[in-house]
Amino acid sequence: MLNQEKVFKTLANHGVSFFVGVPDSYLNGFCNYALENCGNRNIIAANEGNAVSIAAGYYFASKEIPLVYMQNSGMGNAINPLVSLADKDVYAVPMILLIGWRGQGETESNHPQHKLQGAITPGLLDIMHIPYTVLEDDDTKFAEIVRKAARYCKDTRQPYGLLAPKGVMASADKPDHKDDMYPMSREKAIEVILDHLPENTIYSATTGRATRELFFLREKRDEMKIHDFLNVGSMGHASSVALGIALKKPERRVVVLDGDSAAMMHMGAMTMVSKMNASNFLHVVLNNGAHESVGGQPSAGYKVDFTSIAEACGYATFGKAVENENELIEAIAKLKDCGRASFIDCRIHKGLSRKLPPIIFNHREAIDALIDDLNS
Repeated sequence: MLNQEKVFKTLANHGVSFFVGVPDSYLNGFCNYALENCGNRNIIAANEGNAVSIAAGYYFASKEIPLVYMQNSGMGNAINPLVSLADKDVYAVPMILLIGWRGQGETESNHPQHKLQGAITPGLLDIMHIPYTVLEDDDTKFAEIVRKAARYCKDTRQPYGLLAPKGVMASADKPDHKDDMYPMSREKAIEVILDHLPENTIYSATTGRATRELFFLREKRDEMKIHDFLNVGSMGHASSVALGIALKKPERRVVVLDGDSAAMMHMGAMTMVSKMNASNFLHVVLNNGAHESVGGQPSAGYKVDFTSIAEACGYATFGKAVENENELIEAIAKLKDCGRASFIDCRIHKGLSRKLPPIIFNHREAIDALIDDLNS
């Protein structure tokens, strides 16, 4: 991994001292250094498009080049403001894009959700006319690349990309930031939900730890996995997939096991229940106030009143966030037959309840099994 102190010193030498983005495991060394050393000059955004737009506003107000960081899977969220706000024929906004390159070559053989994104990442930058350099684990070369990128941004008022393959901006091990803010772990909360809903309930689990914990809980409990949708990619969209299922299968209970960061990434999806009759739909946000899967950087999860937002969007709620196992059981009992789409903000502590191996499964076989279950 590059020496992160030198990385930030090099950036500062070229006038780059404002950072905004969405944390990525391939960038966890960079993200954690920014978190620990940059104060309010490092902003963790709701999504990548939000980050690009904040960076644009910062440039307008300062004339300084900002840096936007993201995983390449988030480039889709960033494309709209990059091509319709930052483009040279619109408002001409320079910025350095630091992009974690998941799925490069054969580096992600167990994660097919990164394969296509990895293959098309350079091409997306080419299509947007954004020049880029692939970083290496070499501090001297990094300094020269930043000099080149900053000069391009200043001369053209356009973005420049830095692609970070595995190991360049991240240490081998991700930290496990445990706390005791709330008594339940995510795994415990999922198990309580499994225990108190019908056996044939359909579950849509969000990107990251929720998918892994549901997967291995099924094995631990000797249960079938045919009722589960594991949203291994497309962060922020597990609730929309679940809603689509719930609308077509009103006789089945459908539960989304969401994350606070994922829910905020595309919070507009929550408004859909105000227009649709989906009384079988339960939306649970497993809220630990962190981007845990990519390094534990803080989110706004604990600061957001999800319950009030959900009520305003048309959900039935428990009236408050649940903070322990008994409250979660009480909330499920109150909401499961309430006649409306329902919502629970389930507060959990940070940290992993146990070390789990990566999920290795045949994605096509898994989804076909769920499709057969839903259509039998």
